[in-house]
Amino acid sequence: MAPPPQFQRSSSPSPSQPSGKSEISDLKLQLRQLAGSRAPGADDAKRELFKKVISHMTVGVDVSSLFSEMVMCSATSDIVLKKMCYLYVGNYAKGNPDLALLTINFLQRDCRDEDPMIRGLALRSLCSLRVTNLVEYLVGPLGSGLKDPNAYVRTVAAMGVLKLYHISASACVDADFPSMLKRLMLNDPDSQVVANCLSSLQEIWSAEANTSEEAAREREALLSKPLVYHLLNRIKEFNEWAQCLILDLISNYIPSDNDEIFDIMNLLEDRLQHANGAVVLGTIKVFLHLTLSMADVHQQVYERIKAPLLTLMSSGSPEQSYAVLSHLHLLVMRAPVLFSSDYKHFYCQYSEPSYVKKLKLEMLTAIANESNTFEIVTELCEYAANVDVSIAREAIRAVGKIALQQFDVNAIVDRLLQFLEMEKDYVTAETLVLVKDLLRKYPQWSHDCIAVVGNISSKNVQEPKAKSALIWMLGEYSQDMPEAPYILENLVDNWDDEHSSEVRLHLLTAVMKCFFKRPPETQNALGAALAAGLADFRQDVHDRALFYYRLLQYDESTAERVVNPPKQAVSVFADTQSSELKDRIFDEFNSLSVIYQKPSYMFTGKEHRGLTDISEELGNLSVEAHPAAEALPAQIYEANDVDLLLSTSEKEEVRGPVNNSSAYRAPDYDSTTAALVSSQVPLEADLSIPGLPAYNPQVSSAIDDLLGLGLSVAPTPAPPPLALNPKAALDPGSFQRKWSQLAISSSQEFCIEPRAVVALATPQTLLRHMQGHHIQCIASGGQPPSFKFFFYAQRAGQPPSFFLVECLVNSSSARAQVKIKADDGAAAGDFSALFQAALSKFGE
Repeated sequence: MAPPPQFQRSSSPSPSQPSGKSEISDLKLQLRQLAGSRAPGADDAKRELFKKVISHMTVGVDVSSLFSEMVMCSATSDIVLKKMCYLYVGNYAKGNPDLALLTINFLQRDCRDEDPMIRGLALRSLCSLRVTNLVEYLVGPLGSGLKDPNAYVRTVAAMGVLKLYHISASACVDADFPSMLKRLMLNDPDSQVVANCLSSLQEIWSAEANTSEEAAREREALLSKPLVYHLLNRIKEFNEWAQCLILDLISNYIPSDNDEIFDIMNLLEDRLQHANGAVVLGTIKVFLHLTLSMADVHQQVYERIKAPLLTLMSSGSPEQSYAVLSHLHLLVMRAPVLFSSDYKHFYCQYSEPSYVKKLKLEMLTAIANESNTFEIVTELCEYAANVDVSIAREAIRAVGKIALQQFDVNAIVDRLLQFLEMEKDYVTAETLVLVKDLLRKYPQWSHDCIAVVGNISSKNVQEPKAKSALIWMLGEYSQDMPEAPYILENLVDNWDDEHSSEVRLHLLTAVMKCFFKRPPETQNALGAALAAGLADFRQDVHDRALFYYRLLQYDESTAERVVNPPKQAVSVFADTQSSELKDRIFDEFNSLSVIYQKPSYMFTGKEHRGLTDISEELGNLSVEAHPAAEALPAQIYEANDVDLLLSTSEKEEVRGPVNNSSAYRAPDYDSTTAALVSSQVPLEADLSIPGLPAYNPQVSSAIDDLLGLGLSVAPTPAPPPLALNPKAALDPGSFQRKWSQLAISSSQEFCIEPRAVVALATPQTLLRHMQGHHIQCIASGGQPPSFKFFFYAQRAGQPPSFFLVECLVNSSSARAQVKIKADDGAAAGDFSALFQAALSKFGE
């Protein structure tokens, strides 16, 4: 009898492209019709329908509405149908615990099936439901499974106990399953059952050891001598996964004497020839940990494990090679001499991926010594022309590292200088950095290196680290490089084109060094560099320029001792990884710690995780908003009124800085407060430094003249006879109306003093300074190097006319633009001169 025609439809949609609820309803109807059918071909029809259901489920279509029909159709002896049904049930049981209850009867029935494969599959599916309310239904089948005559069922049951423990630890312990697992582990003839029992017991007793002394004793019993030898004697029966599990257990075992160590190593000797890399690495870990206290034997272990590791490295996939290389790298760092004769194994092959090549280059660097340096450096120099730029860079760095190890320095320096003639930007950049380090360690090579470096144009060096290295050499050896002052001067002239703080810092220092060695040629460059550095919006650049400027103000000889002292050669460069970290990584041999080259706590502990890993935790935090009443008066003032003071175009210009937390705000000071503050806070120039001469304004002026820092500043005009009201008041609304109604009476641009640029690092000081001259600030904004201020003042006497000022200050160019509007246009000129005079005294 043929199956019903509705189950032979050929025009149905593709399973990967469900047509919606209509197809789900169609599937439900067909499944219901086939439920309980024993007609010939019914199982084949069920298979096709089950495949469609599983396909829909895989692409994310919700087919949970078919739960009842799928369970009803599971009453069959077809194992393929059983597998698909178990897969479906396991997927939807956790999210639908009420529906999962429907599966208990047929799963328990299948756990008693005659076919051991079905018993095992049913037990695995039953334990995979992970529904707390169904725990009571798991205990019986699990107990029967642990006593099942078939090894496959016992294997599944051993892992099922662990699943039960994670669902309900108390139910697992109360049923005495750990004891049953222990008996199975010691007595079961099947190796896979033993392995599963061991894995489950390790996890259960490790978790229970924190609360139960008995569990702690049982966990220690896993490392007892009888159990360890029991597992070692049967290790050949286990598969690769189980062997790795046993080897990891044995690596924590502490033998009672040296004879026991040799017995264990003899039993595991043949595991070093295993085809599986994980087994080989696990065996090596055991050997290394057992012999840590035996120095001679430990060295022999290195010799013994070298050949298996080199064989594994050269065979298999690139991923396996990288994993083995990472472990070899760790061993090479601990005992480079033992691998020095095998350096050719670490030569790079053209077809290898870059991550493997990079690791090999690090190992070549580590094993270089007097006997093999020439061959290794020759090979590395070939890689410098590699099409892979990253590998070429690493090869050049490796050559430099070998030179820093004091092996064949003469030949290596010559090869590095030849790299500079290759006329490749990245080669030149990496070589310059290495030449700088070499000169720090071997100053005697300065003449040979400087002769070549002096021919390099700074325009051809764009990378910040390389340009910094070149600038360092120009400053350190300016007496040997005729063009050094002029190259530095050109770099200072292009200050604004250089965006790297590192380069600007090195440039400031190099110009200072060159000034003390060749003052006439560097005088102008130093003045320009200090002016640019003082106006720099980067805090570290500004601070260093200010530091140098003040050193020169106080005493030139002291400045020279600080900036350009006699230097000693660097003997040892700092290691990027401490010995303690390396020991921690070695303790975690054969784990991800070796691949990541960091201890496990650094990538598993919460405090070391990145923002991406803890984004969910951060998402639960709330930021409490502060009400306006709790804000500072100045903040409320600016938030409410600053937009009222500006025109539409000006609002767009200032709104960004105003909303920025770094914008500067005008505090509500009056003239008496300003006078009190100025009387209590001494100027920076009045401070004295122990051990240095007292500050002398005449010396400061001489330094400014010498370096050209004051040449571009307009002379201070004499204050005109215009008196201002010290208690002038103007509200923001009136200021805005006047500003929109009045025409510009005066507009000018002028330079400001370098000391004013320095003081402008804290714009609030300018507001206090101007208030001391009876000129009030009503709004301010901006961020370095551009600032915008709105001032107002009132003429004393009659008529009491107002002056409104817009002042734009650029600390980078040391210039100020001033627009003045006045009720009395005839007096605008006098006020402009008074305003400029007040601004010229800022910073004194």
